[in-house]
Amino acid sequence: MVGVVVLAAAVVGVGLWRGWFADPSVSDAPRVRPGTVQTLVGNLEAPWGLAFLTDGSALVTERDSKRILQVTGGEAREVARIEEATPAGEGGLLGLAVSADHAADRWVYVYYTAAEDNRIARLRLGDAAAPEIVLSGIPRGSRTHNGGRIAFGPDGMLYVGTGDAGDRDAAQDRNSLAGKILRMTPDGRPAPGNPFRDTLVYSYGHRNVQGFGWHADGTMYAAEFGQNHYDELNRITPGGNYGWPEVEGDSDDPRFVAPLATWGTAEASPSGLAVVGDRVWLACLRGQRLYRIGTDGQHAEALLTREYGRLRHVAPAPDGSLWVLTSNRDGRGSPESDDDRILRLIP
Repeated sequence: MVGVVVLAAAVVGVGLWRGWFADPSVSDAPRVRPGTVQTLVGNLEAPWGLAFLTDGSALVTERDSKRILQVTGGEAREVARIEEATPAGEGGLLGLAVSADHAADRWVYVYYTAAEDNRIARLRLGDAAAPEIVLSGIPRGSRTHNGGRIAFGPDGMLYVGTGDAGDRDAAQDRNSLAGKILRMTPDGRPAPGNPFRDTLVYSYGHRNVQGFGWHADGTMYAAEFGQNHYDELNRITPGGNYGWPEVEGDSDDPRFVAPLATWGTAEASPSGLAVVGDRVWLACLRGQRLYRIGTDGQHAEALLTREYGRLRHVAPAPDGSLWVLTSNRDGRGSPESDDDRILRLIP
């Protein structure tokens, strides 16, 4: 088969694409040459966050076990545990980011659900000191809408996706941290140039942001969970109002930023997101597929449809591949014997 890659000895499993197109609803998109899918690691517990270190290894969080794992050469080992995390429903140990200056400061950042709120803390792997709280007071949902994705942007600032925590109106309240994308300095202060004076709020009117990324030109894109009808891919602008709960999906209301693309919630429920070249990749939970779409919101392709179950996150690896986290042991999936897995894709 064209495109098959020789695997390193440490890789624990291999699979081939069963064909990029498993969904006739996207049959008008141009076909691409088949690639490969490799299972790097199996038997994980609802992996959620993923970030790469400068040595090429990866750090992965598990939502319910509270563990941070380091993945090297197809092997995963525990390197830290966030004891303050309180897993329940969609909450627990969620996003993870490596400091933009990690070689010098060694900071690793985590987003997690604590007993009363959602928090961001930072720690140094191998350090006995307790994690340092960077930000607390992010509203916590009783079981859902906790957001949780964090990443350092090209400007060196830390970006955070939060959920509305079940309080719909909070998404429109710029005094609340719920239903927002936040932008802050590495020590948790409002970043210079934020649109609403000395606040952390970068954009608002979000229902539940669990994925975002940047194009090489600096443009930011984010995935949005809809309620009953439409999930969204959005281009994020500073100060933009994305409409929730007044709008779900497309709108011609000039107060709100219209999405680039929408899908029915059964076909998507997008969590993690990656931008590679001029394509955005979205890992979908309920839709059990990986979407690839142009940064203009056109030519969507549905990949891996129902082949690996629920997909939580997708991220570009240093070697040019994409890593995808499955989420079949999150209480809503149907796990197979080796779930959950980290998949390596050759795009």
